[in-house]
Amino acid sequence: MFHIDELKFDEKGLIPAIVVDADTKKVLTLAYMNKESLKISMEKGLTCFWSRSRQELWLKGETSGNYQHIVSITADCDKDALTVLVKKDGPACHLGTDSCFNETVYESEELSAFSLESLMTLIEGRKINKQEGSYTTYLFEKGIDKILKKVGEECTEVIIAGKADDKKETIYEIADLTYHVMVMMIEMGISLEDIHNELASRHVIDKKVKQEKMTK
Repeated sequence: MFHIDELKFDEKGLIPAIVVDADTKKVLTLAYMNKESLKISMEKGLTCFWSRSRQELWLKGETSGNYQHIVSITADCDKDALTVLVKKDGPACHLGTDSCFNETVYESEELSAFSLESLMTLIEGRKINKQEGSYTTYLFEKGIDKILKKVGEECTEVIIAGKADDKKETIYEIADLTYHVMVMMIEMGISLEDIHNELASRHVIDKKVKQEKMTK
């Protein structure tokens, strides 16, 4: 571990800080710190940046409540860039999305692996930059009532397929339901992390219940 005086700030006294979600490892945003904001970040355990547009210190979450609690700050080999690992209280982007990085510029079909996180990013991108002919964009344009109607319809389809004991069809309909639920989540500002945390809290409760039963 070295002192911050060893870091290489640019001619404006700034150093880029790549903010990464500690749980999902997703890149949330790219911001800039000066020596003062870095010291504040380390003292408070919360990300504090230097706003280049407003020319002032900016404590992330001070007005929105979307604080970023710092797990670690790591410098690169040249000591001229930082990676800030955080646990966040809410969306990282000022547009209300989980991350500032939502628009795919290039993606290899052979090398890229599917994940729910990547699908959420794609859906977020369709909400921010609407594309003509996109079904996802169509849903966002129609609004929450249309989205909820589709969620309800897909729920029914899952029930019908499950009742028929048709595994292949049930998988297909669950996939449809999952997609529409994710569209609803984006519309309502709910992240995968929110669901993960809720399930994790239930797991703890369930574990306690099992332990209580075992001691009786």
